[in-house]
Amino acid sequence: MDALRPTYAMTMSSPLGDLWLCATSRGVCAVTFDGPDATVLAGFEHYGLAEPQPARAFWLLRATANQLRGYFAGERRAFDLPLDLYGTPFRQSVWAVLQTVPYGKTTTYSDVAAIIAKPRAARAVGQATGANPVSIIVPCHRVIGRNGWLTGYAGGVERKRALLQLEQSGQQLRMDVSGD
Repeated sequence: MDALRPTYAMTMSSPLGDLWLCATSRGVCAVTFDGPDATVLAGFEHYGLAEPQPARAFWLLRATANQLRGYFAGERRAFDLPLDLYGTPFRQSVWAVLQTVPYGKTTTYSDVAAIIAKPRAARAVGQATGANPVSIIVPCHRVIGRNGWLTGYAGGVERKRALLQLEQSGQQLRMDVSGD
């Protein structure tokens, strides 16, 4: 077996609770709410990533935290961070589409399915969206149900609503984002 790629992690405060950030030398590989997500961690070894080690000084973690602070302050609309996404080819295709959904806009699971040429795969798109390891940066919160409902979000529907309100209002979330 090949050696696992070193992986680094840190936690930062956000207006919606703590965010756990994880990166390799290739890019950001996880952003989750409330600490390491068991599902995300389960995929690490399978895709060649080592168990994350604390490393607040790792340049990419600092850059990620800074860009997220700018996002929550209403000053950043796009992220320019390298990503190290791991997942099946289907999930990768869904996540690639999610990255094209503009700030402040939404799309549906059915629309994403149509874009990837799998028009009957809306439920599978929902599962792939829910498995997104890099919340906010890969904006899965911008995907809603065909009926306009805020369906599922790994960080909770209230956080999804808050992220969409932030983007649609252009104002910062009303909490201190200066920490870390």
